[in-house]
Amino acid sequence: MKKRGRNSPEKTYLFVDGSNLYAGQYELFGPDKYLDFAKFINEVEKLLEIKINKILFYASYSPKSKKPSKKEKAYLKNEGLFYKSVKQTRRVDFFKGYRSKTSGKEKEVDVKLAVDLIDLAYRNKYDRVLLISGDADFMHALVIVKRLKKQIDIVSLHNRIPYRLSHNFNTFVMRNKKVRSSIKNKRKLKNIVLNYQELVRKI
Repeated sequence: MKKRGRNSPEKTYLFVDGSNLYAGQYELFGPDKYLDFAKFINEVEKLLEIKINKILFYASYSPKSKKPSKKEKAYLKNEGLFYKSVKQTRRVDFFKGYRSKTSGKEKEVDVKLAVDLIDLAYRNKYDRVLLISGDADFMHALVIVKRLKKQIDIVSLHNRIPYRLSHNFNTFVMRNKKVRSSIKNKRKLKNIVLNYQELVRKI
């Protein structure tokens, strides 16, 4: 594996499990608000005191019923606006997976994210990686990335904490300043307090 030169600046890549992040923000804000992704990223950079060079975002759009209910229409509108805010954010590569026509389950997204984590680490495209996800399925990919001597940090919303990952990697929990923390005794969990209301848009 080719090493980065001494004078080369450290490169930080952010991988986002987009469907997981969307579900988490929908639980927090409901159908009438959505997370402004660009503002969220700026806050992450400021609070963690880092510069993100590239953002790789993986997600799929929810399928629409033939006769969608009012609730479903509101959800799909919210989802569409959230992903639009992602695509309008600088440095983002948006990978769009698909949903199974029979089960409605997401396809390709997690596998693509895990493969890219390893492939880009092996090709020395980044020195530090941040992963936004509440899903522990990426554990084995991250273990390989760690063997390649990359720094790994997990970022999550406070309602989507990947506890299994947090046993092995530093995990920054983005917590609304109005929400009490119950994670003070968890060794690798670190509270990052912000104001959610400054990071959302109203529909």
